[in-house]
Amino acid sequence: MYGYKPITLQSEASYIENLCDRIEASLDAGYMPVDAFQDDRVFRAEMERIFTRSWVFVAHETELPRSGDFVSRRIGLDQVIVTRTSDGAFNVLLNHCRHRGTPVCMEDAGNSTHFRCPYHGWTYKNNGDFVGAPELSMAYGERPDRKIWGLIRAPRVESVYGFIFACLSEDGPDLKAYLGGAGWMFDAIFGLHPDGLRVLAPPERFIIRADWKSGAENFSGDSYHVGTAHYSATLSGFAAGDLRNNGDKADGFLFENGHSFIGHRFPEWFGPEFEFWGYPPELREQFDLSRLDDVQLHMLKTVPPTIGTIFPNFSFVRFPSAASPGEAPSAYTDVRVWQPLEPGVMEMWHWQLEYAFMPEEYQRTSYIAGQFGFGAGGMIEEDDTVLWEGIARFARSPLARRDAIPLHYKQKRSDPDPDWKGPGQHFTTTYGEYMQEGFWRRWVKDIRGADGGGSHNG
Repeated sequence: MYGYKPITLQSEASYIENLCDRIEASLDAGYMPVDAFQDDRVFRAEMERIFTRSWVFVAHETELPRSGDFVSRRIGLDQVIVTRTSDGAFNVLLNHCRHRGTPVCMEDAGNSTHFRCPYHGWTYKNNGDFVGAPELSMAYGERPDRKIWGLIRAPRVESVYGFIFACLSEDGPDLKAYLGGAGWMFDAIFGLHPDGLRVLAPPERFIIRADWKSGAENFSGDSYHVGTAHYSATLSGFAAGDLRNNGDKADGFLFENGHSFIGHRFPEWFGPEFEFWGYPPELREQFDLSRLDDVQLHMLKTVPPTIGTIFPNFSFVRFPSAASPGEAPSAYTDVRVWQPLEPGVMEMWHWQLEYAFMPEEYQRTSYIAGQFGFGAGGMIEEDDTVLWEGIARFARSPLARRDAIPLHYKQKRSDPDPDWKGPGQHFTTTYGEYMQEGFWRRWVKDIRGADGGGSHNG
């Protein structure tokens, strides 16, 4: 159902190159062609040129605490198994038998030292090595080489603060270089305690009839929609304060390689107790801030990062919200992957995490608050997804395609903060759509097939 054909026709390659030219020219003028959404040719190019070359989040280490643990995930359209072997190493294996291509793992998660193909019985270790097959001597005479005929491994797997990323290409930068300045932001968000964070429950998954880029771009820098799309959170009493007119309370952080974050000036917006996302003082006192620089410390006290996207499809949100109306808000942490399925259709995967040292009661309250906001039936989630589905429908419009009706990316611009001492660029407002433009310019660079290791601040 969710298939595609490789880009082989010159006419199709020419179409993609022409689209990239038009997107770049349109962004220069403050517009965006709708053709980038809901198109078979674009989707094929994304699968081949972005998802086989980028670093993609696949799992958190706390999902695989024991030797033999595994989870089933995807990188673009490629089904993979993330495993933990007896030496503690993490492997990312293509979930297809080398004999006839049948998936060797049919479960979402479990514990096993081996995977056995249900078709002909070829068997593999959980590090991917070929072990054997039924009637080996009669069927083959000699054993196939266990390394050559093992499961295909992602050539690069790295972890940062427990977040496991994989890259299907041997070329390009390592994870640290790929993150660039966004790694500095990871330090401030996820590196506040030596025990790290832990996943509170298995990931939720649900299908949205919208382009994966709509979610990734929204989380990269769109605070403009909050007061309109999410005002229900204020009316219901779940939000920590009035969500209207939040644009003047939001800062933008744009890094190289298409990564960006929004920060909200919570102490100014909600009150001084909302430094460090509003974590209670007795919990904040246990944070280890010794590795943070002065800019990071000032940011966490005045404008903590609340939303962000690591290109291409990994996003983060940490926000204070009540577990039920009238209760004191709890900070919750949600990470998500916008999984492409087909043109104009994605599957949302999202995890909720909390710092492992925090009391179970706070973790429970944080989880409930996050579910009310960004669970499958959460108010914020439902607000966003129905709107993104409308974008996909517009992208399918014959009239919009015929007349090349563009989208509007023309908010007034201001210069980056000249006094910023951190990496990347800092903007004292999210008006201007700088981060969204940075996302799209990186997208164009990858779709053109340029080296994934370059720096680009959009």
